Amino acid sequence: SLVIRGEKDEQAVLCSKDKTYEMKIADTSNMLLCVPGCKTPEQLMADEESCDIIHAQIAGFSNNYWELRRCRPKLKKLRKLLMEDPYEGPDSAKDQASATSKYTTEDLLNVVQASEEEIMHQLQVLDACQIEGYWRILNFDYEVKLLNHVTQLIDSESWSFSKVPLNICLQELGPLEPTEMIEHILLSYGKKYTDGGEVYFEMNEDKICRTTAQMLLQNAVKFNLADFQEVWQQSVPEGLTTRLDQLKGLALVDRNSRPETISLLKVEDLPEDNQERFNSLFSIREKWTEEDITPYIQDLCAEKQTVGALLTKYARSSMLNGVKVYNSRRLIS
Repeated sequence: SLVIRGEKDEQAVLCSKDKTYEMKIADTSNMLLCVPGCKTPEQLMADEESCDIIHAQIAGFSNNYWELRRCRPKLKKLRKLLMEDPYEGPDSAKDQASATSKYTTEDLLNVVQASEEEIMHQLQVLDACQIEGYWRILNFDYEVKLLNHVTQLIDSESWSFSKVPLNICLQELGPLEPTEMIEHILLSYGKKYTDGGEVYFEMNEDKICRTTAQMLLQNAVKFNLADFQEVWQQSVPEGLTTRLDQLKGLALVDRNSRPETISLLKVEDLPEDNQERFNSLFSIREKWTEEDITPYIQDLCAEKQTVGALLTKYARSSMLNGVKVYNSRRLIS
């Protein structure tokens, strides 16, 4: 089945079960005639003697048709909708009082311009979970609180980060938080597997380090890079190693300032439209190296499109101190 999605102020898109297409009206110089019960030459009998002229009634005609072009699903709205009312935990008075801004799968399918599979995949990427039938994103502070419970338990039990038992986590942390939230945070930050009939999780070092960095950076406009790296390593659980490449699409390092600095810049906060995205990036920084800009435009690449092709279209390259850099093709106010 095919579904046309979009609200009144949006350009309509057509969705199959797993793909999204732009819809554009295309004119044709050959008039299209609609003939009910029309037979093609192949369907008529091959014996010419029995062929009669058939008088056909034309029911309608058209000079144009809908042309479909595969496009990126418009998923920015999904996060925006879920962020209207992030989940702060079972004891939150705000959550108990709020009856609006909650969305079921059906609600999201009605307002987000993407196919069902693309929406469900993005919900997974956003670490959303279903609570009482509604899709919710955890409030960042509550997510960090849950993660801390798990990492402190791993530390106190001297477990390996690659083998965290689900049952003991639920028993130990159940009195503190709902068991479904404990399991959700383990699923968000780890990979589930079974060994000897028991369920375990292999925790994702990069993701834990990344969330810790976000927590440190969200309250600072800029952070001295050397100081940040020291505090960051001290803040992650023992046994984990921090690396700057864990922060792609989350934080931006300024190597030209003295001292070098780092600041929060989340790719999900940038515009979804290609030109607007580049305008936004070039207003933040006039010249970008390919290495720095790639995490912030990678998601704009359409099928079989490369970052290089995007840069050629939306940016101008030049050499600066022997390094290739990119700046805007248009004047950024």
